[in-house]
Amino acid sequence: MIRSELVQLLADDNPELSAREVEKIVSVFFDEIVQRLAENGRVELRGFGAFSTRSRDSRVGRNPRTGETVTVSAKRVPYFKPGKEMRLRLNV
Repeated sequence: MIRSELVQLLADDNPELSAREVEKIVSVFFDEIVQRLAENGRVELRGFGAFSTRSRDSRVGRNPRTGETVTVSAKRVPYFKPGKEMRLRLNV
C-alpha cells in the first residue's frame, strides 16, 4: 500500500472528512513519528509495533560499480519491531 491509497481508504471510511483533511492527518501522523525518531526517541503503537533507531558504526565499504573502497560514516537508521498481535495475525 502506498500513501495515496491509505489516504483514499481513510477518506472512504470517514465521509465527513475531506480528502485534504485526511491527507493532513496522515502527514501529521508520519511527521510526528519522524520527528520523535530524529530526537532519538521511540514510538510505540500498541498492537502494531514500535519504531526506534539503531546506530551503525563507520566502516569501509565498496562501490559496487567501480569496486573502489569507500569510507561509510557512522549513522543512525530506522528500525521497526512488530508487536505481538501483528506477528500472531501474520502467522495464522
